[in-house]
Amino acid sequence: MIEKPDIKDRRDIEKFIILFYQNVIKDDTIGTIFTKIFPLNWEQHIPLITDFWEIILLDNPCVQENAMEIHYELNKTYKLKKKHFNEWLHLFNTTIDNMYSGEKVLLAKKRAAGIAALMLLKMDKINLQHG
Repeated sequence: MIEKPDIKDRRDIEKFIILFYQNVIKDDTIGTIFTKIFPLNWEQHIPLITDFWEIILLDNPCVQENAMEIHYELNKTYKLKKKHFNEWLHLFNTTIDNMYSGEKVLLAKKRAAGIAALMLLKMDKINLQHG
């Protein structure tokens, strides 16, 4: 078995993010959210999300926009549900496990699970308040 490297720099994060979103786009559960319902400008999105994960995994203080705000805007027109967050997390974990292994990978998966759980909680709360 070939040992996979851990995430060590921004290039590793960017490679992961690009492959992750390639998998997301093809996914039956969440792909259309990113391509048809709320189409993203990938040239803008990839660097922003790479910045986000670089801050989390490498403690590199890049300039960062609020990465969560866009999800709240999306939720106003398309209700995000548990199945969406579960699929996002599944794709995240599967993609990162296929590429890397190590402490940074474990941290990324732990943080991704926390982010998904918190966002689901907030979205559910918003959805209950606004019917």
